[in-house]
Amino acid sequence: MRKSIHRRGDVILQEKPFACVLDPRYRDSRCDRCFKEAKVKKCSNCLYVRYCGRACQKEAWSDHKEECEKLKLLPPGLVVPSAALMIARIVRRLLKGGDTYKGYYTSKLYRKFSDLMPHEENIRADAKRMDHFATLYVVLQRLLDEASRPTKAELLRIYGKMCINTFNILDTEMNTIGTGMYIGASIIDHSCRPNVIVSFDGETLKMRLLEDYPEQELNFRKLFISYIDLIDTTEVRRDQLAERYYFDCACERCRDEQEQKRMNAAACPNKSCYEPLDMNDPQLERCPTCGSVVTHSDRETFNEISSFTRDHLAQMKNVAYLDVSRLCLQKQERVLHRYNVHHIKTLDNAMESALNMEKWTEATGYGLRLLDGFRQYYSPYHPMLGLTYLKVGKLQLYQCQFAEALHNLQQAGKIVRVTHGEQDDLYKRVLVPLLCDAAQGDLGHLAIAADEN
Repeated sequence: MRKSIHRRGDVILQEKPFACVLDPRYRDSRCDRCFKEAKVKKCSNCLYVRYCGRACQKEAWSDHKEECEKLKLLPPGLVVPSAALMIARIVRRLLKGGDTYKGYYTSKLYRKFSDLMPHEENIRADAKRMDHFATLYVVLQRLLDEASRPTKAELLRIYGKMCINTFNILDTEMNTIGTGMYIGASIIDHSCRPNVIVSFDGETLKMRLLEDYPEQELNFRKLFISYIDLIDTTEVRRDQLAERYYFDCACERCRDEQEQKRMNAAACPNKSCYEPLDMNDPQLERCPTCGSVVTHSDRETFNEISSFTRDHLAQMKNVAYLDVSRLCLQKQERVLHRYNVHHIKTLDNAMESALNMEKWTEATGYGLRLLDGFRQYYSPYHPMLGLTYLKVGKLQLYQCQFAEALHNLQQAGKIVRVTHGEQDDLYKRVLVPLLCDAAQGDLGHLAIAADEN
């Protein structure tokens, strides 16, 4: 009997959250129940959570009822830490029979909350997380009745399960808008070369294949997602995974020494040569491709600019500044290789800040260079690659570069159909109209979008 094949783009798992919480930054613009962007109204009792309409408010009431009375007693203007609100919601879910909830990851196999590992030993040895928990515990004493509140030790175990098993809930542009615990989906392990991607429809999680899967039955021990940003060096990725999830990554990509060198590479002193050079190799005296001499001064300059770039990237972690990005790129010229990840991150910051300042031509230039870097390190069907193609295509369309725009929007379409699906708003309401405009050589939908905004 011929085995069926699961195709790239197929949804292999879909799950509602066991508990979730909206990021406080979006309380004024997104519904606390469905996470959809809308004109939201406050709960008339607690005046804290907000809903897009009566349907969501009614649906949320059974879970929100007890929480509502506690939030009502808090000082006006106080923003409850997301993690504290999340733990309180998990506790209330467990008290209402959530311990019997089954999170299915196949038609027959499932996990329960009790199956999640609390990593208690790791948490207790982690000073930062113990300090964080101590802060949350003070808040939890106000969010949970003493009679129903678990012991401090049990709350710590719940905290550990939350830290390791929650997902960042993303909007269509991969911005984090909340946090959710998905008990079935949390069984998926990490790889720095994932074959599964996670996307969200509101608060609903969907996992899609990035590659064809030839076996009839899906083996979830052979399927992997990425827990972290993949545009980082092997050393940084391993440190992040060890710090956040308490394991040492030994995936195929982390063992790829050639990629490790490329991610930290210097540019060849010869402007006509594009060979990535490993300045950490003490035996490197000449470029292996063109024979150009690598001097002690070249090494010092590389180390200086690398350090300068890392420092400024850290400072721009939350807000990108165009002038700083420009300065970094200027210093990186012919020093950092074009596939050096710190150069790629600088281009990403430069593009976003240029977009925010409506410098369309400059943003397009950064975007085209960014695409070259993303193609090196992301899967051909990674959503960040698709979104960058979309942004570049839209910028080119705005500048009446219709042929170039059509090409990049078509590339975006190939990726988004896999990562989000043709029924997602990103594809139907954003990408398809832009494709039509580019094909027809007009700016109709852009003008309509501008009017709506």
